[in-house]
Amino acid sequence: MATGTQDKAKGAGTKAAGKAKEAAGKATNNTKTEAKGKAQQAKGEVQKGKGEAKDSQKKKH
Repeated sequence: MATGTQDKAKGAGTKAAGKAKEAAGKATNNTKTEAKGKAQQAKGEVQKGKGEAKDSQKKKH
């Protein structure tokens, strides 16, 4: 099981990759790639939030 810090780091990486994919889609006028990039960014945000929730729970105990 990943720690909160690991989830936050993985989420940040996923979000960064999504931003790059979105930019590539915009640059090549490829709406499908652009949409995939936006979806990947959203996935990264969710993962980051999961990590923050784990850290928050750890602080309560």
